[in-house]
Amino acid sequence: MDDDTPAVGRVDLTPAAGDLLRTLRAQHGELMFHQSGGCCDGSSPMCYPAGEFLTGDADVHLGDLHVPARTDDDAFAVPVWMSRSQFAYWRHTHLTIDVVPGRGAGFSLEAPEGVRFLIRSRLLTDAEWAADPTAGEGVRVGPV
Repeated sequence: MDDDTPAVGRVDLTPAAGDLLRTLRAQHGELMFHQSGGCCDGSSPMCYPAGEFLTGDADVHLGDLHVPARTDDDAFAVPVWMSRSQFAYWRHTHLTIDVVPGRGAGFSLEAPEGVRFLIRSRLLTDAEWAADPTAGEGVRVGPV
């Protein structure tokens, strides 16, 4: 990969998720996501105040969600982490965080808003896979 080729992004967000993240950031400060891959609440991406969920060697940093600036606020980034065991299954995928009506997970910040975050996934294309030398490994292993 030459220096002009950007690394393949593994995570993205929908405009609706970006709007909700702006609201949550105004209420709670900087944010982070963690996807554990367990059952029940662990199946959903969990949004926490940055640093409230401690990451470690068992976690992989997939990348940052880039919430674009609007006229009334600045752009900001939200790191997305996944358990290493879950990443072993999802390493071939691109993840998009979206928001839908429904009851959020108990500890995730969106729960009181009457919505929940969810992951929409697709397989990385052959070109994306070939362009990213870290495609099978994640970007960084915890801790934060």
